[in-house]
Amino acid sequence: MRKLQILLFMFVNFAFGQVAKNSELFLALQKHDSIFFERGFNQCDIDYLTKMTHKDLVFYHDRSGVQDKQKFLENTKKYLCSDSNHKPIRKVRRESLEVYPLYDNGVLYGVVQIGIHDFYIREPNKEDKYTGTAKFTHVYLLENKEWILKEVLSFDHK
Repeated sequence: MRKLQILLFMFVNFAFGQVAKNSELFLALQKHDSIFFERGFNQCDIDYLTKMTHKDLVFYHDRSGVQDKQKFLENTKKYLCSDSNHKPIRKVRRESLEVYPLYDNGVLYGVVQIGIHDFYIREPNKEDKYTGTAKFTHVYLLENKEWILKEVLSFDHK
């Protein structure tokens, strides 16, 4: 009986834990994170950001409260994309990323991605200046073969 319990524990841990950092799913989400934030946050591609966020997006921020998609896009334009001479930049700490698959009856429908990111200010002809760090938790849903951001927790800003 004890061996069965140990095997069951190992199976549950393996089946529902974080995916390996060299797995296809992890690498796909790592790449997606890189593209999503480079285009949406760093380059201010609002059309891309609009397309890649769920219509019912909920963004929980420890300093600016709860935002729906409309408020999130407004705040992005206002606070992140209004001054190209003093531009906030986001860079993920690659070693901090973790990906947890979400299944419905054995079918992958989404992931939870957690990590730490650092923020900088970019000014013309200067090196990026570090301004802070925060933790994040993202819920991405797989819709029409694309990872769409549905829920965000952005917290522990320092």
